[in-house]
Amino acid sequence: MKGGAESVPAQEALFDAREAPPSRRRASGAGADLGCDAPDAATPLAERLRPHAVDEVVGQRALLGPGRPLRAMLEGGRLHSMILWGPPGVGKTTLARLLAGACDAEFIALSAVLAGVKDIRDAVDHAEAARARGRRTVVLVDEVHRFNKAQQDAFLPHVESGLLTFVGATTENPSFEVNAALLSRATVHVLEPLADEDLATLLARAQAELGAPPLAESARRRLVAHADGDARRLLNAYENLVAMVPQGVGAPAELDESMLESALGAMLRRYDKGGDAFYDAISALHKSVRGSDPDAALYWLARMLDGGTDPRYVARRVLRMASEDIGLADPRALQVALAAAETYERLGSPEGELALAEAVVFLAVAPKSNAVYEAWNAARGFVAADGSRPVPMHLRNAPTKLMKSLGHGAGYRYAHDEEGGYAARESYWPDAMAPQRWYRPRPQGLEQRIGERLAALRARDVAARDRPDQDAAEPPSR
Repeated sequence: MKGGAESVPAQEALFDAREAPPSRRRASGAGADLGCDAPDAATPLAERLRPHAVDEVVGQRALLGPGRPLRAMLEGGRLHSMILWGPPGVGKTTLARLLAGACDAEFIALSAVLAGVKDIRDAVDHAEAARARGRRTVVLVDEVHRFNKAQQDAFLPHVESGLLTFVGATTENPSFEVNAALLSRATVHVLEPLADEDLATLLARAQAELGAPPLAESARRRLVAHADGDARRLLNAYENLVAMVPQGVGAPAELDESMLESALGAMLRRYDKGGDAFYDAISALHKSVRGSDPDAALYWLARMLDGGTDPRYVARRVLRMASEDIGLADPRALQVALAAAETYERLGSPEGELALAEAVVFLAVAPKSNAVYEAWNAARGFVAADGSRPVPMHLRNAPTKLMKSLGHGAGYRYAHDEEGGYAARESYWPDAMAPQRWYRPRPQGLEQRIGERLAALRARDVAARDRPDQDAAEPPSR
């Protein structure tokens, strides 16, 4: 194959979506002898430890445990097209290759970063030749979200006809990145980051493979935290660490945290500023504020800023939280949020981040009300579905004699001239439209007092309707 395509034995030990070297291509079957040497010391550790069988795979119990979807597929030899969605280094490509091997199918891997429509056509030709020999074909597209619509559509007729089984691997949400037509023909399987115990299992295998000194417990915990659920990251970091350690005479009894620090350099967490991890983090921050948990809110704020999020974006979201979740229960929340945004603009990082933290804590502990948010949504929804009702005559503006002569403003009662500054029974709604009650204050903070005030005013309306003879005299139009 050319470009990004390859065909390799499905039972080979493989770990990621990198293409096999040319000498490994165009295998005739799942158990074909390719005439290649077994992985040696020059082969990356992650490649050497790639699982050969499903029982060697660590993690993903929700998919590979007894009776779970992919386990049943492997044991039954049944294939269906699928999308494997998960973060880097969790075994997406390994699972695709194991599926092909279990079903004795040809395996073709395409990298969406390198491949084009021609590579897809080559894969289809290879699949047709394999079907003529009575063999099925699995086509893995790594980073499938990088294929454009035309490239994704090129698979549709062949997936529909059953010529090939499509497996897409992606770190991005397939709902947004994969065409609906292709997504409807594939089952989405979600892979999770590896748990700490899974990473510890991999470390034990790596130590046995390299024959390295044991890790001190503090170094092991640090390395697992550094991996952040990514098996490849763990193994690469561990391999770098072992490579720095003296061999033979002078070799340490164990690998400690200071050695690990030298090997790791800057610790970078998995945080895609434009992907799901980013939006999940801001969602967690917002929900922590809404749930009145200031400590959790500070944690997610720190995670976002540590991951490289623009603090100005956080400031904008904090302003939204103040309006949506606190509202009139404590109007100071919006003032505090706005002041924090302005403070950050003046100070920048890191000094200005403290103002954002202050705003987040204030919002988290403030009384909560989404009454204005719900009222605004209800009003917008009503207006969008309703017609354009004319403004009643008594509410119209009357800046000219002509407009006054036409009756604009006639009958309007100036509230400041009324008892208590309130014109009881006055209607501010379009004619023939029943008054609506969209804003319903919550019994929280200042809104409790607002609710009491509105209830008192509405009681005056009722009393005025019961005593029409006591209506206030009509003052001049204003």
